[in-house]
Amino acid sequence: MYTAITSDPITAETVLRRVGDDGDGAVCVFLGVVRDHNEGRSVRGVAYSAYREMAERVLAEIAAEAAERAGSDRVAVVHRTGELAVGEASVAIAVSSPHRAEAFDACRYVIEEIKKRLPVWKQERYVDGDEAWLDGAVPEVAHD
Repeated sequence: MYTAITSDPITAETVLRRVGDDGDGAVCVFLGVVRDHNEGRSVRGVAYSAYREMAERVLAEIAAEAAERAGSDRVAVVHRTGELAVGEASVAIAVSSPHRAEAFDACRYVIEEIKKRLPVWKQERYVDGDEAWLDGAVPEVAHD
């Protein structure tokens, strides 16, 4: 299993090289990329900010949960921070497992849980010069 929060550019290869086994018949890859529009507005880029220490811990938890679902420890997830242009990847996920259903399920689980739980915030930069923080989910805090 591999997880990271990084300011470096990410590609499918970033996560693909960290999964796979001779017994795996499936590799599922998901890339989340910056699009050029949102809710009727033209977007020129986004900025991602993170509570890094918490984000690293939560991302590892999500990957471990996905690995359990897939019955495979071959899960790799990387989320980017900083300024990203249209077309750049903000998140890359790869899961390999003996069968496709588990790989697809685990990959989808990771992205859905990231959207719900990861303490990473997104600010869109619009073509007209305006900027806006996007609404997100408040991460759950464990109380000891």
